[in-house]
Amino acid sequence: MTDGRFAAGKFATSQCLLGAHLSIAGGLEKALYRAAALECSALQIFTKNASTWKERSLKEAEIDLFHTARAETGIRAVAAHTSYLINIATPDRKQRARSCAALEKEVMRATALQISDVVLHPGSHMGFGESLGLEKAAESLNAVLSKQPRPTARILLETTAGQGNSLGYRFEQIAALIDRVEDKSKIGVCLDTAHLYAAGYDIRTVATFSEVLRRFDTAVGFNYLKLLHLNDSKKDLGMRVDRHEHIGEGFIGLEAFRFVMQDSRLAAIPKIIETPKDAQRQDWDRKNLDRLRALLAD
Repeated sequence: MTDGRFAAGKFATSQCLLGAHLSIAGGLEKALYRAAALECSALQIFTKNASTWKERSLKEAEIDLFHTARAETGIRAVAAHTSYLINIATPDRKQRARSCAALEKEVMRATALQISDVVLHPGSHMGFGESLGLEKAAESLNAVLSKQPRPTARILLETTAGQGNSLGYRFEQIAALIDRVEDKSKIGVCLDTAHLYAAGYDIRTVATFSEVLRRFDTAVGFNYLKLLHLNDSKKDLGMRVDRHEHIGEGFIGLEAFRFVMQDSRLAAIPKIIETPKDAQRQDWDRKNLDRLRALLAD
């Protein structure tokens, strides 16, 4: 049953594609109505419980409700985020096979929902070294993508903070994975501001922000940039700790997000917040989104 109260707000129909990662509690389509209530034009969701290996197959009724809700709300850009358990870079053959099977399901669900992009952390080498981890991750990507017919949802490699044995915290690692992917039409990149900063990429001034974008373009290429995660950081530059903070309240600071929101090179890229939530005390999603919207008018 749809909820006609949620019509696309004026921001949802603006050129800027801005939104949040929102809950699918009560049904996948509910996330779209939650996004519309926040006047979002973009959305990110999990298509299943992200903390369990248990899979789910979508029913036709669920898919229909999702498509109807998307049409009613006018949400233009939707991305899915994979389960946190997936690790395509592990040298453990059994765990890698399990991860690849789960990733295949993630892509299949997204494709059925007509979601264009599936965000994936490149994985952890589990202490066996970055070189082996990148090799296994590339093998996994090719194995999964070779089974996906066209049209299919793209897999977006998300830049990471580099915490522990995580891969993807250097642009060169992302580039190395893309270079090894056989069908490059099915791959892209998601840049996360908190992860970039924690990994050592300083984006706090116009000069350093522009330099980081130049380095990304040189190493990877702007044509692969399909999504931005906008999060401030609880940890300082280069600490390689993944902790998100509200926009303007972390070590990155508000000014950096002004550059992101106003940079013409990023204007068409969907932007998603993954900031902390505390619905019982105040609506932080709305507060963070409004802060970003205000930067567009400055």
